Amino acid sequence: MLHLRLITPADATDDVVRLIEKTVGTAHLAVLPGAARSPAGDVVMCDVAREAGDGLLARLRELGIDETGSIAVENIDLSLSRRADEAEDDAPGEGADAVLWDQLTEATHEESTLSATYLAFMVIATMIAACGVVLDNAILIVGAMAVGPDFGPVVGVCTALVRRAPRLALRALTALLVGFAVSMVVTVGFSYFMDAVGLFSRAQLEADRPNTSFIFNPDWFSFVVAVLAGAAGTLSLTSAKSGALVGVAISVTTVPAAANAAVAFSYHEYRQAWGSTQQLLLNLAGIVLAGTLTLLAQKWFWARTRQSAP
Repeated sequence: MLHLRLITPADATDDVVRLIEKTVGTAHLAVLPGAARSPAGDVVMCDVAREAGDGLLARLRELGIDETGSIAVENIDLSLSRRADEAEDDAPGEGADAVLWDQLTEATHEESTLSATYLAFMVIATMIAACGVVLDNAILIVGAMAVGPDFGPVVGVCTALVRRAPRLALRALTALLVGFAVSMVVTVGFSYFMDAVGLFSRAQLEADRPNTSFIFNPDWFSFVVAVLAGAAGTLSLTSAKSGALVGVAISVTTVPAAANAAVAFSYHEYRQAWGSTQQLLLNLAGIVLAGTLTLLAQKWFWARTRQSAP
């Protein structure tokens, strides 16, 4: 269930209440006349089944409540109410499958912000991966994948394509491209430093690396795994099943590929650098393709579900 807290102008409250009352899947409607001070108006609260939430939010925005008042949405972890159970039973579909498009857009907008924290995580993850490729240490590679925040901007691109939001697309692409560019440049400098203190060497980079050689030797499996991970990650972000996101992060080799390209470039090993760059591009392309198709499929599925609802 979701909890909605609305601030509505006094002359729009009746329309909002009627909308909530006729929406299948709502419960626990409460109206507090004149309770809001900034902006001034009435406070309207209700609970709604997750599967009915997107439709209700869309109609509230059609009434202009997001412009003249406020719409706040919270997840309810526990609701002990027979009326709430009935509302969830009445709503079409399953809550775990529902997509809240406004929530997804807001989440990807935040994750796609080019901030100092985002860049710090990208740089740290890439440097960890650089240590992993030089030492041929799979554990460090997995750790770098988990630390890297690049999946957010990638899904931001997918969301922007489906919702036709050019500003979100520009924001996500900027975060993605600048993030990888800065982290790779810093990692080149990091590689020079590690070589100077005797911790990195060309011999380590050119040695047989059975645990990490796949990073600069991309093949069709690289693309297939990226597609599967992109679909799983998108489903994790759009549904209530968010626990799969960590597994997705350690299934793709974007950060390790960027790290290997940076280290190889510092040693003028351009074959490895090019192979790693191909791996990076293949992974990004696979995730964007799968994420976009997954969102389109979810959009089509929920449109059909609402049409078939009584």
